[in-house]
Formats: sequence, structure tokens, C-alpha cells
Amino acid sequence: MSVIKTFMRKAFMNGARYSGLSGLLDPVLGGVGAILMLHHVHPRSDEVLLNRELHVDPAFLADLIEALQERGARFVSMDEVADRLKAGHTDERFLAVSLDDGYRDNLHHAAPVFRQFGVPYAIHIAPGLTDGTSDLWWELLQIIIENNDTLTYGSPSGPVTLDCVTPAQKYKAFGHLVEYGSRVIEEDAMRELVQSLCVTYGIDADGHRREALLTWEELRGLADDPLATIGAHTMNHYHLRRLERDRAADEIARAADVIGDKLGERPRHMAYPYGNAVSVGPREVELAREAGFTTAVTTRHGVLRPAHGDNLLALPRISVNGYYQRLRYVETMLSGITVPAANCGRTFVTV
Repeated sequence: MSVIKTFMRKAFMNGARYSGLSGLLDPVLGGVGAILMLHHVHPRSDEVLLNRELHVDPAFLADLIEALQERGARFVSMDEVADRLKAGHTDERFLAVSLDDGYRDNLHHAAPVFRQFGVPYAIHIAPGLTDGTSDLWWELLQIIIENNDTLTYGSPSGPVTLDCVTPAQKYKAFGHLVEYGSRVIEEDAMRELVQSLCVTYGIDADGHRREALLTWEELRGLADDPLATIGAHTMNHYHLRRLERDRAADEIARAADVIGDKLGERPRHMAYPYGNAVSVGPREVELAREAGFTTAVTTRHGVLRPAHGDNLLALPRISVNGYYQRLRYVETMLSGITVPAANCGRTFVTV
């Protein structure tokens, strides 16, 4: 995310909040509830440069939950989200919490916060990441770029060298590689590129994965927590719309099968990898339906509205984001005032 875009969003939210506009429009735009989206939760979140939007501090998370509960928010499980939306309840607003990827810090830093405040939470995991058949490629790129002054990779037109000395250059290099890997070359080629870069720059990809992610044993322990729900995040965290239909269907269904085998209960809820408009469309929603999921969440920015009762497999979320670790930003987003700005004027967000 560019510094300019972040500054503009903060300026908009501050203006909406302090002018009273967000409060004024909250009854109209706030919907019936929202799903909060997190990834990493750890005390070093402010030290992160690249991928910072994926990192929040557990102290901030605790302050946020406490403040929202004091303001009357009721936190519910993803099962109850589905039940309330299907039943058309509009009597009170509700919040749910979801965490993507299955990071180990969810166990050590996030789960204690949820237990402290009695908040249900869902962790969406990709078994391929857990087992090591897939890599945390975005974090591996982050490590390589943050620890080198230049980065060279091979392209069809020859070697490309990127400067990575200053923070600005590191942001630019990271953005370039993400764009190249997700739009120019195919999904499998992108994974191969990252693997080759790890070899070139001496990065232990599997070691990083083992350190960063929850094991099946740890997941089984979390599954015994009455507050926790283990959901699916596809098998290998691929960009589904870049895959042929049969392969995309297998990615979705096989994740549910493997999680069911490993944890003893087939997941009812899933999160689409990346989850934006580019990576999730009607085909992916239909595949999630065929696989038998009750809900599926995107990363599209939005609150829940009554019409989502008919769109349970394309639910938007509100990102609890490392760039916006202030209560005022989350509350402003929950008012719904940021939703039209993020979705070309639309207040109802689906695929």
C-alpha cells in the first residue's frame, strides 16, 4: 500500500469522524454487523515494513475489543453470523472475528485476548501451508527484500535487478514483484520464482514456514477451545481465478477434506485467498457452494447488510489493519461510511 494512499484514507476517516459525518450516517450505512479480518497478531507489529497491513499488536486488539464491547457490540461466531443473516435479524448489530493463514502468533497472542473478553473467533488455514507443500511466498519476498540492497530475478527478456536500499525502494521492489508474479506470469511460475529467489539469497523457506505457522497438533488444541472455529483457506492458498475450474474446485474441496480428516470435523466456513475482486468471482462462489461451505469471506471492504442472507458465500470484511491501529479508524470503518468510497459508490458488497 502506497504512503500516499494510506495518508489519504486516514485523512478521509479523520475528517468523517471529527466532522460527525460518520456518526450521522451510521444508522444508514452501518448495516447489521461486520466481520473483522486479521492475520498476524504480535507485539512487534510496528517494526514491520513490508506486509505491514497484515500485522497488529495484541495490546491494540485488546483495547479495540474492550472499547467495542463497552459501546454495546456483541461478538458472535461464524455459525451465528450465518444464522442471523439467514433469519433476517436486524434487532442488534453484531461482530465476528476471523484470522487468515493460521499463524502461530494467533495461538500465543490473539487467542488469550479472545479468551479474556469471551470473543468467538475463526482461524482459516490452508493445509498445504501447514504441511509444507506450499510457501508463504509474500513473506519470503519480504524477507529477501528487507535483507538485501539489490534483488535480481530472471525474466523471459533477461535478468532484472531491483534496488532495495531505501524503504521507498523496498516498497517499490515488493510491489513490482507482486505485480509481476500475480499478473504477468502464471501462478505456478510465480511460486517457482520465489523458490529460486530463496535458493539464491539463502532463505530457508521451509524453516520460516515451520516457525510462522501453527502445526496440526496446535490446531487440534485450538479446535477444543469452545470460542474457536477452524475454517478453510483452500488447500495451497492459490489465486483461484488463475486456475482452471477443476483445479480451483479441488483446491476448495480438498482443503475441507484434509481439515476434516486431521481435526475430526469438516469445516463449515472458508476464506478465499487474497479475496479481492480480481481473485474471487461468481465461479469461485459456486465452487464454495458445491464444496458444502456455509459461509465464505472475501477481503472486499464492507459491512454486513440484510441482503447478505442470500450471499453467505461472498461476505465482505473490515480489515483490522497494521496501518490503522487506532480505535477511531476501526469505528469509522464500522460506521459504513468508507464502504461506498472503496466500492465505486456501492453500499452492498458482494462479488
